[in-house]
Amino acid sequence: MPKQTLHQGRRWYVLHTYSGYEENVCRNLKQRIESMDMEDKIFDVLIPTETKIKIKNGKRKTVREKIFPGYILVSMIVNDDSWYVVRNTPNVTGFVGTGTTPTPISEKEVKNLQKRMGVEEPLFKIDVSIGSAVKITDGPFKDYDGKVSDIDEAKGKVKVLVSMFGRETPVELDFLQIKKI
Repeated sequence: MPKQTLHQGRRWYVLHTYSGYEENVCRNLKQRIESMDMEDKIFDVLIPTETKIKIKNGKRKTVREKIFPGYILVSMIVNDDSWYVVRNTPNVTGFVGTGTTPTPISEKEVKNLQKRMGVEEPLFKIDVSIGSAVKITDGPFKDYDGKVSDIDEAKGKVKVLVSMFGRETPVELDFLQIKKI
């Protein structure tokens, strides 16, 4: 088969899986592609994830989270055989599409997703300025209100003046520990 006809039908499709089974489906599907010699029809399996910053016990942690829990992407040429291999992988509930026909997603969508997945260092979203009234959402001063007195964007830290015992006390916090009121 000439190379160009091979790639003409190569598109990205969205697979629906049972939530929490994405890695399991991804692993199984890759094994099935190999054992059923489908490498020329099914090329790539992808779980869209992105990097997020979370605060746990007052510590900043970077975690990978699924962008669309319960969905994975498959780059493939759809024919009866390849459809059957993917569709009958354990924990796959079906293709996203109309009826039984899988609908490919646009190259633009795939590019945007890949871009989102590739961002290693998530940026801090700072929507406060000096003088902003904020509520502390985490840490020993949780549920206190205060006023932002200083912002260190590079470190992701803010100083908040909290009223305690009749005086304002400066408290250094992480951006993720406050929210604007």
